[in-house]
Amino acid sequence: MKITAAKTTLTVAGIMSGTSADGIDIALVRIRDGADSIPSLKLIAHEAFPFPAALRKAVLAAMNAQDTFTSELARLNWRLGLAYAEALKSAVDRNQVKLDLVGCHGQTLYHQAEQLKYAGRTFACTWQAGEPSMLAQATGVPVVSNFRPADMVAGGQGAPLVPLLDYVLFRHASRGRVLQNIGGIGNLTSIPPSSNSEQVRAFDTGPGNMIIDALMLALFQKQYDAGGTVASKGQVLTPVVERALRTSFFRKLPPKSCGREEFGREYASKFLSECQKLSKRKQDAIATATALTAASVTNAYLSFVGERMGEATVDYVVSGGGVRNLTLMRMLTESLAPHKCKVTSIDRFGMPAQAKEAAAFALLAWQTWMRRPGNLPSATGANRPAILGQVTYV
Repeated sequence: MKITAAKTTLTVAGIMSGTSADGIDIALVRIRDGADSIPSLKLIAHEAFPFPAALRKAVLAAMNAQDTFTSELARLNWRLGLAYAEALKSAVDRNQVKLDLVGCHGQTLYHQAEQLKYAGRTFACTWQAGEPSMLAQATGVPVVSNFRPADMVAGGQGAPLVPLLDYVLFRHASRGRVLQNIGGIGNLTSIPPSSNSEQVRAFDTGPGNMIIDALMLALFQKQYDAGGTVASKGQVLTPVVERALRTSFFRKLPPKSCGREEFGREYASKFLSECQKLSKRKQDAIATATALTAASVTNAYLSFVGERMGEATVDYVVSGGGVRNLTLMRMLTESLAPHKCKVTSIDRFGMPAQAKEAAAFALLAWQTWMRRPGNLPSATGANRPAILGQVTYV
């Protein structure tokens, strides 16, 4: 299929697999140009596909690995491309849509937003795996991928990139909006009342489900705390949370981003050790990890966002897998309610909680195809707007 930039209404598939590495989300989205060059989106369908156990194990082993083989990384790149292609074909067949374009975030294996020295030079870098040629071959349409580098070479963090979708969908004349995603990592987008895109602020808040999931696997041999049931039976070890919040990341001013480099296996192991010094009850460790996520979100809002909302009521809209953790949502509601924040799920706004990030990369692919910037410098810290991604043709 051939499309041209002159065609502005497109059916786009957005593909996302996040830092939790639990599977693939696909959003099928109809996008057209709107007033003031702000696009309009309609979600056609959302499909989720869990990773096969062997693939998830390979992804987790490769993330922030200190030692690995080039052959393993090459094979993982192509295996992910195959998984994306198979999932997308299934979603398209199930919903009987005709695609024009695909946007694939890929699987982040390493994200270093900080400038560090390597082989005699200092630079930041990032790597998202998943061979896009396999998607292009499977669908017969162009694929936009590798979104983060263009922002990073413009001086940005390469993240977060979802704020463009947040602004397009959730800007409001009189109400403040905070869009809080809780995947493996937590991140927020703040949109003051009646603001323009340059007033949007976004950054990572810290661990989302990442530490909870790691402790659930270590202590209960389960992938996650379904519904927050285990956490609900434990006691929060407050000194552990307070010490954790003194970590330098939480004090750092936005823009900022993080990943398994900061809150992965090593951090989770140390966190568990701190919990076990105070309590041997497994449930207490899960409750404490859940409380850390809630506290880091609340502190991020109060420290860097709250004053910008003025006197407006704030809709605190949560998406991602954390929405299903009822204990986490209760903790967030209790901590944010005194600050005029109404915590709710993104589902109530017509966008399934698990679909938002995939829909965001459908939008970013559309922006790239239309030769329009996809980053918000106020969110990423870039010194200019940048057209993101690389296009793979059939």
